[in-house]
Amino acid sequence: MRVRISVRLTRYAVLLGALGLWELGGRTGAIDPFFFPLPSSIVAQVAEWAATPRIYGDLAITLTETALGFVAGTALGVMLGLWLGLSPFASQVLEPFIKAFNAIPRIVLAPIFALWFGLGLASKVAIVVTLVFFMAFFNTYQGVRDVNPVVLANAKLLRARGGLLLRHVYLPSAAQWILSSLRASIGFAVTGAVVGEYLGSAAGIGHVIAQAEGSFDAVGVFAGLAVLGIFVLLLDAGISVVERRVIVWRPQQEHGGR
Repeated sequence: MRVRISVRLTRYAVLLGALGLWELGGRTGAIDPFFFPLPSSIVAQVAEWAATPRIYGDLAITLTETALGFVAGTALGVMLGLWLGLSPFASQVLEPFIKAFNAIPRIVLAPIFALWFGLGLASKVAIVVTLVFFMAFFNTYQGVRDVNPVVLANAKLLRARGGLLLRHVYLPSAAQWILSSLRASIGFAVTGAVVGEYLGSAAGIGHVIAQAEGSFDAVGVFAGLAVLGIFVLLLDAGISVVERRVIVWRPQQEHGGR
């Protein structure tokens, strides 16, 4: 407990110290506020947005795109990872194609999805799916292949087959890998939604940032990034709660600060 408190206090001290130096540099002229606006100006802009309903609508749209793409991409990645992990023949056939598609920069796909699905919700969800899918797939695939051979042999000796092996051996082995991919995928999911909004949309946090950039409003850009950072931290905290509830057998970390 003391370690956690110490870690959190140190985090806050580092954050406040960095913001204080930034503010001081801007007020003394060491930092140009036109390019790096004062933290106080950014906080004021975020507070102004928080007093209006529009920012909540933008957040809701970004959250919807993120959630739909995250769930769809994770589900597809986990299912394909389980299938290829349990089927060596299918794995050898499809693995080169999956690696080739994974090598394509996702930003290149954004205009294509805009042409296929328009500038609405579907194109943003498609971008998120492509970012989340591979993270979930490779972690699930590795988790299934990393199953303890002794546990697997014992289960087979007890005549466990098919669904029983999947439920009691393969899924527990892959659970840690899958949940680790979920934590990493949250950032990718938000990135995909925001990039899609930035390239073309009428609402969302990416649209807010794009509008601010178009009018050379550095305060608006940094405020949008601050809102985005808080948004991602809240989503990550939600994943942490799910992780603690699902993997109940894992020892609690003493130095993670979570």
